[in-house]
Amino acid sequence: MKKLTNDFGNIIADNQNSLSAGAKGPLLMQDYILLEKLAHQNRERIPERTVHAKGSGAYGEIKITADLSAYTKAKIFQKGEVTPLFLRFSTVAGEAGAADAERDVRGFAIKFYTKEGNWDLVGNNTPTFFIRDAYKFPDFIHTQKRDPRTHLRSNNAAWDFWTLCPESLHQVTILMSDRGIPASYRHMHGFGSHTYSFINDKNERFWVKFHFKTMQGIKNLTNEEAAKIIADDRESHQRDLYEAIENKDFPKWKVQVQILAENDTEKLGFNPFDLTKIWPHSIVPLMDVGEMVLNKNPQNYFNEVEQAAFSPSNIVPGISFSPDKMLQARIFSYPDAHRYRIGTNYHLLPVNRAKSEVNTYNVAGAMNFDTYKNEAAYYEPNSYDYSPKEDKSYLEPDLAIDNVAQRFAPLDDDFYTQPRALFNIMNDSQKAQLFNNIAASMKGVDEKIITRALNHFEKISSDYANGVKKALGK
Repeated sequence: MKKLTNDFGNIIADNQNSLSAGAKGPLLMQDYILLEKLAHQNRERIPERTVHAKGSGAYGEIKITADLSAYTKAKIFQKGEVTPLFLRFSTVAGEAGAADAERDVRGFAIKFYTKEGNWDLVGNNTPTFFIRDAYKFPDFIHTQKRDPRTHLRSNNAAWDFWTLCPESLHQVTILMSDRGIPASYRHMHGFGSHTYSFINDKNERFWVKFHFKTMQGIKNLTNEEAAKIIADDRESHQRDLYEAIENKDFPKWKVQVQILAENDTEKLGFNPFDLTKIWPHSIVPLMDVGEMVLNKNPQNYFNEVEQAAFSPSNIVPGISFSPDKMLQARIFSYPDAHRYRIGTNYHLLPVNRAKSEVNTYNVAGAMNFDTYKNEAAYYEPNSYDYSPKEDKSYLEPDLAIDNVAQRFAPLDDDFYTQPRALFNIMNDSQKAQLFNNIAASMKGVDEKIITRALNHFEKISSDYANGVKKALGK
């Protein structure tokens, strides 16, 4: 039989009874096991994520089957390469105790443990987002969270923001469509959403978007179906993912990319870095590049899922950023959130730690348990051959930018073309669900905000506006 110990290996003789002064007496301060247990319990929860608080995760791998060497020198995307990964799914708006089967966007964040360091792809189950400038992001998230006065979620706040920021109409249409409540994490697509860049061994840049198409098939829930599930099981997505992997029914996704030469962006007819818009497949076709599978459950949810930390600032040679304003802001905000939530050295936790060699001069800070490896210099530049140094051969190609700095308005105010295209490919059943879902989400919304929303829907399509009106009983 294994002997019970505390965190420092001290054997515990009695784990049932506190040390007291007599059978009826007060407790003694010297009962350090009691004090450790109580103190640890007080600290068992780190602050939950401000967004994406409720989630599930699993380990797996990605295998590349296409030759992408003409576009990127990243080792992860070389034909035949197999790379281990950790994927965290999540809902966005709800707290850690929220139900899985709520109408919400789903997070789709992947940490690839490549041979050249960790690459994090932080995306969603939608190819677009509600806004295109991170200046609006804190305000948008406030509308999805609880009103400080009532401590209730507010449909009025959400629709007030959406109707005053009509760039959100594309994402709102997706959210309110039949795909707004995935049946499970296994039965939905994933997207990198942002535009990223590939860089090849000739130092040429290409713009790229990442797609992960579920091989289980798309399955969704109606509001009524979701309500029944939530009444019985608030962890339906977590349960489904865990049990599927335990039963060796490993979820798979087909990996695809859209690639655009650096100077070919004009063919799109709009800002290629606008997160509220997709790249039409008719202009930039999808390319099959590989397959992703999830095949191992975490052993400790808190250590591996709750403390998993993803950031688009983690890139590898051959993969980089774009001028996407939302992406640019997330490069800062994500690692900053992790330093606050988990700690300065969150990168040393096993789930976050790179599997490749790490040579850094960041060696201090709370909870740094790494082995100190710098035998000579503990700084850079330095004069010692065996101390890590910069390598300018990894510099990226120059990026041409405008030479005037100001608070630029978006390049276009076309909020309606892409939502119209999405609406037009919906069948009658899908349109009916869209209308009813919007009407259900407008309970308690001020009439002036509903009128503003209907005006936007009319600009998308009169059928769109009339369908919502009918669902609202107008």
